[in-house]
Amino acid sequence: MIRFITFEGGDGTGKTTQLKALESHLQSKGCSCVSTREPGGTSLGKLIRQLLLEVGNQAIASPTELFLYLADRAQHVQEVILPAIDGGKIVLCDRYTDSTLAYQGYGRGIDFDLLRQLNQFANRGVKPDLTLLLDCPVELGLSRTAQRQSNAGSARGREDRFEREKVEFHEKVRAGFLAMARAEPERFRVIDAARPMEQVSREIQIIVDREMG
Repeated sequence: MIRFITFEGGDGTGKTTQLKALESHLQSKGCSCVSTREPGGTSLGKLIRQLLLEVGNQAIASPTELFLYLADRAQHVQEVILPAIDGGKIVLCDRYTDSTLAYQGYGRGIDFDLLRQLNQFANRGVKPDLTLLLDCPVELGLSRTAQRQSNAGSARGREDRFEREKVEFHEKVRAGFLAMARAEPERFRVIDAARPMEQVSREIQIIVDREMG
């Protein structure tokens, strides 16, 4: 039974928008859902997210970045994800363990075996039943992120810190996500996120309806 659905992908692929659209779709069918995100899905997580967001131009060491995300995840699983699943609800999560492997592993070059062990410790073995990987060209995703921030009038944010990375970094992250999808085709569904939002939403609804039977 599908109880835990994660949305993954690079910056600007539309994860948050599509999560909200799927939540509305499932609720219209009478499903009880919990929508959440990483980092920031708990009160403690919001503080951790703030730490990650408000560093300005100050560099964050890769191990520091990793441990902040893992701390957020450990609290998130205990406080939000497990209770919701145990309560029979469907959890929709914007980023989860695959983002750690993509960004800190493929992007930063941290050892994959170490990352998997740390993920396993932080998430207590809680694995998504279905992962929707929203994929689009890096340049398109970054341009969407820049446009969104311009519209919001904000020059700060988590995306900004990653935007300061070279395009090659984002290409590594995208390649990492796609490699994970190829390695676990039973869990991942790769969605072409370069298309109009409505088309992407419809495909996701069809996939989830089919998987839920």
